[in-house]
Amino acid sequence: MTSRIRFSTDEAPAPGGSYSQAIGTDTLVWTAGIGPHDPVTGEIVGADVAEQTEQVLRNLAAVLAAAGSGLADVMKTTTHLAHLERDFHAYDAVYKRAFSAPFPARTTVGSQLFGILVEIDVVAVRHP
Repeated sequence: MTSRIRFSTDEAPAPGGSYSQAIGTDTLVWTAGIGPHDPVTGEIVGADVAEQTEQVLRNLAAVLAAAGSGLADVMKTTTHLAHLERDFHAYDAVYKRAFSAPFPARTTVGSQLFGILVEIDVVAVRHP
């Protein structure tokens, strides 16, 4: 039986509710939805979706590193954009710099995000 392992780091924003930054098994890790917050101050980083996506990806990379993984190990992403039609192309331009082909499977949806423009969660392979 595989047990759940909680992963966390001070290099990414602390959870704002009853959830883990990431949870995993010996071979996989699932992250929470990560926003564009500064890990130290908690302030939103970036005035537009491109800047906020860059911060989200830095935060995700930190959480994945704590789990023995990285952006190159991501198999699936789910992205929530506050303004899907307006911001998709700017978000996608940053996204494709962070990931390489073959790109992870991805779902991108429009959502209410409480003051941020982008939130991303991932499923990745672990290399403990």
